[in-house]
Amino acid sequence: MSNKLAGKVVIITGTGGSIGREAALLFAREGALIVGAGLGIADALATVDAVRAEGGTMVSMQPCDLSKAADCQALVDLAVKTFGRVDILFNNAAMAYFNWIEDISDEEWDRNRREEVDLVFYLTRAAWPHLKASHGVIVNTASLTALMSFENLGSLAHTTAKAGIIGMTRQLAMEGRHHGIRANSISPGVIETNQTREQLKDPEWAEYMLGKTLLGRLGRPQEIAQVALFLASDDSSYVTGTDIVVDGGMHVW
Repeated sequence: MSNKLAGKVVIITGTGGSIGREAALLFAREGALIVGAGLGIADALATVDAVRAEGGTMVSMQPCDLSKAADCQALVDLAVKTFGRVDILFNNAAMAYFNWIEDISDEEWDRNRREEVDLVFYLTRAAWPHLKASHGVIVNTASLTALMSFENLGSLAHTTAKAGIIGMTRQLAMEGRHHGIRANSISPGVIETNQTREQLKDPEWAEYMLGKTLLGRLGRPQEIAQVALFLASDDSSYVTGTDIVVDGGMHVW
């Protein structure tokens, strides 16, 4: 490893999930001090154990409901109490729900907003003073669905939420410019994760999605983590306000 994040304090959300776990492992290998968060206690602690087994440093808050502002503040407080600062915030966690305009309920719409948009806002707001002090970096997870639609995916609320993340990221980059804060987002295509595994059991759905992928395969969680590392590190020191699509070429056709 090249120690691209040596000594940096990184908050990564959703570390009990596929992409979050890969990011925690990769960032720790690059020298970062990891502060994780997850709703599932067992999954979140398993990531802590995996990072420490490789010699990395990680603490974690679980359960942590990021749709609650108080939990977001508590997570930031944990980072500052443990390591004294926050250098990088990777807003990775989200939960998507799918339905069509004629069928979606008010509760489903609100749930998507809370679990895909509100949690990014609450945590970023809580971390902002510390990111100002460290001239830090924000990486947000958006989605390819913010940029294009799929005829087999009833993703109205999800699409709207993730488009909001791209817009929020751009605004954060603008507001952070005087404090040396960079903010960028990642828009993954279809990645094989715990969340997509059930959908991929539907052969018709999986065949359609694979047929739209130029590389002819699903993305891997570690491939998203690698892009997050690029955006979190000085390798991207002249990149801000940008969304990077990581989709195997799905948006091309």
